[in-house]
Amino acid sequence: MKGFSFIEKAIEVALENVMSNQGGPFGAIVVKDGKIIGTGRNEVTASNDPTAHAEVQAIRAACKYLNDFQLIDCEIYTSYEPCPMCIGAIYWARPKAVYYACTKEDAAKIGFDDQFIYEQLSLPIDQRNITMKQISPNQYELPFKTWEKSKDKTHY
Repeated sequence: MKGFSFIEKAIEVALENVMSNQGGPFGAIVVKDGKIIGTGRNEVTASNDPTAHAEVQAIRAACKYLNDFQLIDCEIYTSYEPCPMCIGAIYWARPKAVYYACTKEDAAKIGFDDQFIYEQLSLPIDQRNITMKQISPNQYELPFKTWEKSKDKTHY
């Protein structure tokens, strides 16, 4: 398979998901060395999990396949331009590229509008719609300090 075929596969996964009524019209695959190593579909409503987006599901499957928490030298093909949450997961997974079919504007036309989240992220914390405040009890930094001193940690 080549790039065009991989994006077609992601679109096929998205269409199958819609046809089976398992979730939104989103599908994603992870490819390494020309081989599909992870497939994901939107399962938000099927699993009652707001994080079960296609890209996250594909990343989880590929990482399990590789037995690694990073997708070095991998590519992600997705039916839709990744949302802010998926972009975060993608950056943490560190693939070399992401290719998508539909844009966020296309998705907004059918009711999947992430613009509100992009706007919220650009605001100072005290101006966001969801309250976010730091609470600092005694020893609140203990986990961080312990991590910092640990000689057994795995950096990521």
